[in-house]
Order: sequence, then structure tokens, then C-alpha cells
Amino acid sequence: MGASLTHLLPDVRALAKSDDNVRILALARDRWIDYPRATQAFELLDRLVKIPPRQRMPCLLLYGESNIGKTQVIAKFERRHPPEYDEIAGVEHRKVVSMQMPATPDQSRFYTSLLFELGAPFNAAARLSVLENLSREVLREVSPRMLVVDEVHHLLAGSYREQRASLNLLKFLANDLKMTIVLVGMHDAEFGLQTDAQMRSRFARFEMPRWQESEAFRGLMAAFERILPLRRPSNLSRREVVSAVLEASGGLTGEVSRLLNSSTELAIRDGREMIDVCHIEHARSCVL
Repeated sequence: MGASLTHLLPDVRALAKSDDNVRILALARDRWIDYPRATQAFELLDRLVKIPPRQRMPCLLLYGESNIGKTQVIAKFERRHPPEYDEIAGVEHRKVVSMQMPATPDQSRFYTSLLFELGAPFNAAARLSVLENLSREVLREVSPRMLVVDEVHHLLAGSYREQRASLNLLKFLANDLKMTIVLVGMHDAEFGLQTDAQMRSRFARFEMPRWQESEAFRGLMAAFERILPLRRPSNLSRREVVSAVLEASGGLTGEVSRLLNSSTELAIRDGREMIDVCHIEHARSCVL
């Protein structure tokens, strides 16, 4: 077994000594690995959430391809800023409020999605003006410094008029409540912003790119090795494994994680207890 298991983090070593089925089941858990681009995103988001209210709040478009890790970054950032309950006022203050853009850019659906995320009671059949005023009232009580709108590329699902109305809505909320707005979406989200000159100038861009062969990617692979409950070291940062993972994953962070989890399961089941290129190639074509 390799009694010391020194290639693993201390809290993973006990798991590595567990039954095979326990280890395989543990692969399904959510895990986070820091990497340079994510760290840069956190630093930028931290700066934005600390900006005091002012007339023109700076905003951000965080974009990249599907499965590149955007939503995971936002979820991690939200966990860093948990809600705080004000016992005197009886209100839960949330520094960061996160929601998804509805599948079609309809203003009423936007406000009902926002109110649902805020946990506020509402009548979904109410007039737009009622939903808007209720949303503004609840947001003032919750006092967010940042509103995150994920899947913002859904803007493009609507007509030009609907897109402009949704962009004006976001601009109105930023101005009215003096809070930063972070839009999260795929590359198409940029096209949506291009239709409004004010939105183009207000929103900084931050891309989450695909991985390429680099020292940063080798560092990511080495970090994965320390949390995968295998009893033998795989040396995942070696060239042939790095090349195989990049080719099979297309450089998408989520697919890298899936491949390594599947390869780990294969290595446990065949008793090798280390990931090799053959496991990557097998994992590429199967869903475990």
C-alpha cells in the first residue's frame, strides 16, 4: 500500500487506506483546487465587492467556454462571503447575491428569479412594476455589494429589443442600488454587451481561457495528484500524461477533473493504484 502515502495530502491519506468502494464514492464529492487564473479572478472580485457606493459602479464580465470553471469560481467566492444575520433588524444581509439569467431575457422572469434567490415571497403573476419595486425593496434590506448574474449569454436568446431592455434593467439596478454587477457567461455574452455603448464602457472583461501546456497546468496536475485517493504516486505532471489530459479534455477545467476522477476509478478497479496514459485514454471514451 505504501504506508506513508506521502504523495497525498494528510487528510486524504486515511481515505486512501479505505475500501475501494468508499474511495470511488468519494470521487463524486465537490473539491476545489486553486490555480493562478482563479486566484486572479478572486482578487478582482474582492476588489470590486469592497468598492464603496458611488454614482457609477464598476462592473465585470467574467467569461469563457462552457465547463471552464466560471460557475465554480463564483460559488467559491460566494462561500467566502457568507450571509450575516442582523438580529436587531431581523434581516439577513448578503454581501454577494447570485442568480441565473432566465433562459429568455424577459424582465418579469428576471425579477421573479431574483426574488426566488433572495427567498422573498412574491406573486409570479404580478405586474412588472410590482415585481421591480419588490425586488428593489428586498435588495435594499439585504444590502448586497455585488449582484452576480450567471448564464448571461441567454441575453442573445431574445430579440434586439428584449436584449436592450435586459441591459437597461441591469444598468438601472447598478445605478439605483449603487452595487457592482458581475455578469458570467460564455464568449457570446460579449456580443450582448456590444449593443450598448454604456455597458461596453462600464464592464471590464476577464476571460477564463482553456488550459494549454504550461507550468501552471503542470502545477494543477500535481495538485490533483495530492487529492486523488490512490495508494501509489502517478507523477501526473510528467509530459506524456499532461499531453494526454490536454488532448482528451480540450483544456476545459471541468473535463480535466472528470478525466482524472474516471482514471482514478479505473486505477483502483484494476489494482494498479496509479494513473497512466492508458487510463486517460480509456476514461476519454467512457462515463463512469
